[in-house]
Amino acid sequence: MKKVNLVEEYIENHPNYREELITLRAIINKTTLKETIKWNAPIYTLKGKNVLGLGAFKSYVGIWFFNGSFLSDPHQLLINAQVDKTKGMRQMRFNTLKDINPEIVMNYINEAIKNEEAGLKIKLIKSSSNSFTLNSILKEKLDLNDELRIAFEKLSNYKQKEFSNHINEAKRERTKISRLEKIIPMIRAGKGLYDKYKNC
Repeated sequence: MKKVNLVEEYIENHPNYREELITLRAIINKTTLKETIKWNAPIYTLKGKNVLGLGAFKSYVGIWFFNGSFLSDPHQLLINAQVDKTKGMRQMRFNTLKDINPEIVMNYINEAIKNEEAGLKIKLIKSSSNSFTLNSILKEKLDLNDELRIAFEKLSNYKQKEFSNHINEAKRERTKISRLEKIIPMIRAGKGLYDKYKNC
């Protein structure tokens, strides 16, 4: 039985941007980055570290660079989708296949790889109250989903801290991701981790 390629499945599930995703994926796969799926989207890593992601959204398809703030951005293509909230992540957006210049895209990707090899990192941002540091896996998920981020920001600082600590307490990466997926519906519903017990 043929093994399902999850990245190819992701592309097929986004027919409106199929050609754009195939083109961008082909460019990325010319590099040394390892292709995987995280948070239901294609992610490309170097020695286990997230370098960039590929995704299709309602009005555009794009690449997000996890430490994009270090990129020189000579063509002014990078966007900080959450100014004053996201320190490192930057997006490169495309509306049509014609918008994609393979040479330019490759230059940005190669620079991102060099920056990762050099160990350039953004320190985790503490909450405004400085009472806790947002879990990195949860932060990345919020960075990739505006709707979820807005719902999370509406929660009290205490509830935000509960969710972050809940993921931090897991020792295995797989358990952390599992916990993240389980709390997403709670965040969207505006509920805290232990609300059902508090109402007893």
